[in-house]
Amino acid sequence: MINLWTSIRYLFSGSTRVKHILAQAASISYDSLVISLVIAFVAAAVIAIQVSKQFLMSGAEAYVGGSIAIVMIREIAPGFVALAIGARAGTAISAEIANMQVTSQVDAIKTLDVDPVGYYFTPRIVAAAITVPMVVMLAELVGIAGGLFVSNATIGLHPARYINSVWLWLNSRDIYISLFKAFIFGILIALVCATQGYQTKGGAKDVGISTTKAAVRSTVYMLVADFVINLIFYL
Repeated sequence: MINLWTSIRYLFSGSTRVKHILAQAASISYDSLVISLVIAFVAAAVIAIQVSKQFLMSGAEAYVGGSIAIVMIREIAPGFVALAIGARAGTAISAEIANMQVTSQVDAIKTLDVDPVGYYFTPRIVAAAITVPMVVMLAELVGIAGGLFVSNATIGLHPARYINSVWLWLNSRDIYISLFKAFIFGILIALVCATQGYQTKGGAKDVGISTTKAAVRSTVYMLVADFVINLIFYL
């Protein structure tokens, strides 16, 4: 929490450069975009395979689209995308800062009278908070499209019935909560992984250990945050 507060103060001090935020945005979201969308598509396809025939046998195939959309938007897209970005970009953040720490680059920044926490953490946190929701939104669209494709291929569900079900079941509140989750997950990924890297001491071996810890801790924090958000909004 101290590092987060320091980063917020550094952001509003005007010391953060936009080009640094854009560079981190590309590293965090763009580099993780393909794997995130593939995961969303496959997850929706698997759900469609599981539920389509069951719904068809009970005469409720018209609800397939809505069911897949709700599951994707409420849980699968924000959760799976955040885990993918944490594994791909979060570990890179940790390894980069840990390497700077063990090679004394952080100490060099301090000699220039620059706050290393603000300098290293702020662009990464801001970039993750902005871009993770964007990737999640794209993943939701791809997931819903994947469900449509599979349900049409497996039970011959007409796309119009699928889309109509999506529109009937979906509401803006679910989308807002999904994007809020992604916003929180983005902050957690950047903050936890950067903190773990910043706390690294020793040599190259410790960089690897720190990166592994960052992946595990960011995953745990995201799962806890997901539980709390669901408790608040859906209980």
